[in-house]
Amino acid sequence: MDAEFEKAEEIMSQRRAVILHAAEERGLLGAKDRTVGGRLPGALVEQAKRVSGIAETTDLLTYALARIAVEDDFGERLISRKGRVPRGTFFAG
Repeated sequence: MDAEFEKAEEIMSQRRAVILHAAEERGLLGAKDRTVGGRLPGALVEQAKRVSGIAETTDLLTYALARIAVEDDFGERLISRKGRVPRGTFFAG
């Protein structure tokens, strides 16, 4: 396997672990008490599995939902601050 590919795969694995850890810390990964069903485009599911490295559909859906659930609002907050920089922010004294 190509070293660059292995590094990318390792980064994706770490990324997944961080997302799932954050979801677990927030109490979102408790008992599997809900069944979710739906018809999805096969190409979408297969590409998501390839890109993520996740083989099982249940694990893929868990990761996708966790990623949405723990997403922060940094970008939204940054844009809302437009034109408002606190005094002293650029003080180089």
